[in-house]
Amino acid sequence: MLARNPLILLIYTGGTIGMIENPITGALENFNFDQLMEHIPELKKFNYRISSYQFDPPIDSSDMEPAFWAKLVRIINYNYEHFDGFVILHGTDTMSYTASALSFMLENLGKPVILTGSQLPIGMLRTDGKENLITAIEIAAAKNAEGIPMVPEVCIFFENHLMRGNRTTKINAENFNAFRSFNFPPLAEAGIHIKYEPHLIRRPDPDKPMKPHYLFDHNVVILTLFPGIREEIIHSLLQVPGLKAVVLKTYGSGNAPRKEWLLRELKEATERGIIIVNITQCSSGAVEMERYETGIQLLQAGVISGYDSTPECAVTKLMFLLGHGLSQAEIRRKMNSDLAGEITKNP
Repeated sequence: MLARNPLILLIYTGGTIGMIENPITGALENFNFDQLMEHIPELKKFNYRISSYQFDPPIDSSDMEPAFWAKLVRIINYNYEHFDGFVILHGTDTMSYTASALSFMLENLGKPVILTGSQLPIGMLRTDGKENLITAIEIAAAKNAEGIPMVPEVCIFFENHLMRGNRTTKINAENFNAFRSFNFPPLAEAGIHIKYEPHLIRRPDPDKPMKPHYLFDHNVVILTLFPGIREEIIHSLLQVPGLKAVVLKTYGSGNAPRKEWLLRELKEATERGIIIVNITQCSSGAVEMERYETGIQLLQAGVISGYDSTPECAVTKLMFLLGHGLSQAEIRRKMNSDLAGEITKNP
């Protein structure tokens, strides 16, 4: 029996990649992805069956919100049994937030969900969009000799690198290498061949189905420490009505100023039930609060470690857990647990 051609669902949310120059006005306009093969005839060489779903109207990534993450999950869940893989075309500015959120929302994912985009519109001569899209589709369709998907994860593919979605951060607004995964190596690299790293790729429990989630709680804030930060500002922020969690971006390996008022404000906030998660301002590395006295004081104030989480991952993980009505103790436990490959915990 011959294997059928892979079925791929292409979901266009918006963003630079989906634009093409109007030959009359010269303006950049969103093109209709139903004509995808016309714009990118190279896809015909794959022998894949590609269907498309287009957000109408398209969403600029700056306007991306949890409601749209839920919409993506509904689309994937509705089509899950009918397709071998999914490619999401997304603006680059908030792509890491969406990839992080989807990694938690698609529990026990068994098929590839690959996000990609471009720095230049797909209709421009020097676009990076064609290469990103073509390779993302190839990865979404890839299976091993046993017919099992090569990468059953939520990933970002950009500039020849396939990265775990909840490990990525946008680092460049000018060049084609827009994304980086500082604390976890790429799952695959695309050169002449696509070289996968099977030992790094997460696998679902084959005895359980994929479980979609849709709930989020937005009562989260990111607070970045800096020399000279004022007590009144932190006090006001921690007193915002309805605030439930704070991502605290500290120095180095998780250090903060030894100021009595700062520790008092943090301790009082945690005692009121606000969850405070400590992540480093550094691009690479992890929080180790036990390492220095300036970190130990945060532990004593009730702050918990975010390990090597990216800001995008920490905030979406908190929003996800808060949205499911868990107890404070359970949320703190899960923030210290690796749910979807998002943190590295040293033994």
